[in-house]
Amino acid sequence: MDKARVLALFAPMAQSATKLATPASLLVDAVLVIAFSAYMYSVLSTHVPSKDPKMILIWGLYTTSCMTGVFWLALQMFRVTLRAQREAAREKQALSR
Repeated sequence: MDKARVLALFAPMAQSATKLATPASLLVDAVLVIAFSAYMYSVLSTHVPSKDPKMILIWGLYTTSCMTGVFWLALQMFRVTLRAQREAAREKQALSR
């Protein structure tokens, strides 16, 4: 393969002019993720088939961490999609003037 073509595959992405993550949005995300994590632990720990409190804690936290990660990803995708839709609506409104 040609080195130029290989390097073109790893070209840096275009940087956004606006900052997408603000301290307020990070705080809201943290609160939502912590609340979701606590709720999911309370639900999932009751489903661990064990009487040993240590095993219930380990497996409850393990499954909660997986689901919390998926929740965080979904939250980020929702945020990006919402922002894109709002910007598209603003551009459409600006063009119709």
